[in-house]
Amino acid sequence: MSTSDKKEKSTLKRSCSFEGKINPRILHRSITDYCELGDLPPRSPLEPVCEDGPFGPVKEERKRTPHELRELWKKAIIQQILLLRMEKENQKLQASENNLQNRRLKLDYEEITPCLKEVTLIWEKMLSTPGRSKIKFDVEKIHSAVGQGVPRHHRGEIWKFLAEQYHLKHQFPSKQQPKDTPYKELLKQLTSQQHAILIDLGRTFPTHPYFSAQLGAGQLSLYNILKAYSLLDQEVGYCQGLSFVAGVLLLHMSEEDAFKMLKFLMFDMGLRKQYRPDMTILQIQMYQLSRLLHDYHRDLYNHLEEHEIGPSLYAAPWFLTMFASQFPLGFVSRVFDMLFLQGSEAIFKVALSLLGSHKPLILQHENLETIVDFIKSTLPNLGLVQMEKTISQVFEMDIAKQLQAYEVEYHVLQDELIDSSLNDNQRLDKLEKANSSLRKQNFDLLEELQVANGKIQNLEATVELLLTNEGKLKQSILTLEQERAALLKAVEEMRKKMGDTDGKPLLTGQELEAD
Repeated sequence: MSTSDKKEKSTLKRSCSFEGKINPRILHRSITDYCELGDLPPRSPLEPVCEDGPFGPVKEERKRTPHELRELWKKAIIQQILLLRMEKENQKLQASENNLQNRRLKLDYEEITPCLKEVTLIWEKMLSTPGRSKIKFDVEKIHSAVGQGVPRHHRGEIWKFLAEQYHLKHQFPSKQQPKDTPYKELLKQLTSQQHAILIDLGRTFPTHPYFSAQLGAGQLSLYNILKAYSLLDQEVGYCQGLSFVAGVLLLHMSEEDAFKMLKFLMFDMGLRKQYRPDMTILQIQMYQLSRLLHDYHRDLYNHLEEHEIGPSLYAAPWFLTMFASQFPLGFVSRVFDMLFLQGSEAIFKVALSLLGSHKPLILQHENLETIVDFIKSTLPNLGLVQMEKTISQVFEMDIAKQLQAYEVEYHVLQDELIDSSLNDNQRLDKLEKANSSLRKQNFDLLEELQVANGKIQNLEATVELLLTNEGKLKQSILTLEQERAALLKAVEEMRKKMGDTDGKPLLTGQELEAD
């Protein structure tokens, strides 16, 4: 040990205690030396602070009483509790800021139909109605509000509102309803569709900031929704195109709400039929679109047929992704507004309106490659004015009856094609099966007719009983009226006989009735 170290040690010993107390000056120096080596350990709230004053060592504080020590500890505990509360509030504030930032990030797209303040107030009034999920709103009012615009920051809530209105209008759900498995329970399970879902995550809105980060918050939430649906609907599982539909929903609401709305569109609105493995419904939809073109835009239909361009070459992604894979999000969000309002019919209307409004430009192209390229690449980049015009046209169209007729027509043509490829024995077998099926249907209808006749007889008996009761009640009323008239007459006669002792005129029967 060096001479200086020995001197330091002896000085510390001498100063370090008279009656077991440390000299504040030496303690301050030793603490300063300790601080040069690292952070100072936390000091007890009861430990007095020992520092040199400007004119030498500070006088030692007196020994604190037990009461003072208790008060100090109490104060320290209260301060610690306050610190913990402040930390929790800061975490909540941070989470709130993150949610707000995510909300801004999600809604990062350009509106095509600016929503006026008056329309926004109409929506806010409907959304804030107490018990709105049990109230049927005026259909015309809702159609008018959707037509005038949907505020972007309320869009997710409005879609949920439109779904509620649909359920109120259709009290009996469709036959094909999934099991009511909680979303969080589905997330705990494994899916065989995992690989296909993961591949499509990077292809879904790759330029949108919420989905662009690989396995970021957007992609993880999207994966959860698609995984849960693949487990809920084993028949469909996962199909390309579903990621875009789920992605649009996720941009406007929370993850669990987006899953519920996806389930609503698939089962209640019937979209799941077009995602089935056989794709039969999608083929029917392509035929229906072709027939619509034939009826509404014959020259465009002939031009496309001349170059052997069927709707499946360009329109299949429109139906599978609800236009989300190729068109701007502002336009897609308006398509979803109409989808929640009108169902899958809206997709046909948008497709027909798009093709019809660009007919002159399509007719200018004279070969298959340039026509398809124009429809796939140029058409989606239409300007805001053209987009708004397309949406306005959709609200004026009514093609429900045509779609039903075209579907029946498709099935008839398919049956004819099958019949033409069969020999006599096969045709006979098919006719026998058809006859057997018709007999069964006839028998079922006969049973239903018998049940209906029984109900009619019961209703007729009830009506007859009610008519009898009505006759009895009318007779009772007539008797009571006669008794009343007789009583009034008797009272009037009695008053006339008795007279008024004060000389005042007595009330007549009519005046009594008036009273």
